[in-house]
Amino acid sequence: MKNPKIQINNLSVFFNYVQALNRITLDLPENRVTVLIGPSGCGKTSLLRTLNRMNELIQGFLYKGEVFIDGINIYDKSIDLVKLRNTVGMVFQKSNLFPKTIFDNVAFAPRLQGIKDEKKINEIVETVCTKAAIWNEIKDKLQTEALNLSAGQQQRLCIARALAAEPKILLMDEPATALDPISTAKIEELILELKSNYTIVFVTHNMQQAARISDYTTFLYMGQLIEFGKTTKMFTNPVNKQTEDYITGRFG
Repeated sequence: MKNPKIQINNLSVFFNYVQALNRITLDLPENRVTVLIGPSGCGKTSLLRTLNRMNELIQGFLYKGEVFIDGINIYDKSIDLVKLRNTVGMVFQKSNLFPKTIFDNVAFAPRLQGIKDEKKINEIVETVCTKAAIWNEIKDKLQTEALNLSAGQQQRLCIARALAAEPKILLMDEPATALDPISTAKIEELILELKSNYTIVFVTHNMQQAARISDYTTFLYMGQLIEFGKTTKMFTNPVNKQTEDYITGRFG
């Protein structure tokens, strides 16, 4: 792959000496949606969390190998973790909004970055909430509690909050799993719109969803990379029999 946004070289991950990922080598393209699929416990979330070093928050984490973003080794000792996690935003399976107002949730990252001009912060909030397709629903209640929003709105607000840090990459760990079909459709539409400006890596158990939203698919099984390629090809003509069996529901 020419000029990949993310390069993962011979990556192994362990938690308390139990191996979660085994020598993963993978290049992920810029401004595309790559989904990570595979049965529970196969290493999807562990791989996702290597891209912003969130695994380091888990006791007993060890790794071997390298991860590069824009050619920079993000596991180098000189890397500023705050800057890295601004560059690589993350949206979790369950909304993790702060018990603050809608406005303060989205304004959190710009304020943390030292922006004090309230006019500038107001502009950022409106811009990212518009990008996250939620501005029209919340613009008249910015000073109300964010936790009063519906589950689907909360998840889109989490996306807006991540965008406010001006990331280049968005990691999404099953962000629509707990949502109703209408909210799920809004999240999927949003992802397809965002990929023109962001590189998105997305974990899902839903094969129909993977087929709908992704450009590339990564299939993991028992910590190993089984197959990676363009989604259209993998879902119609996978190279590996194991991939075909998983996508068609024969196991997993």
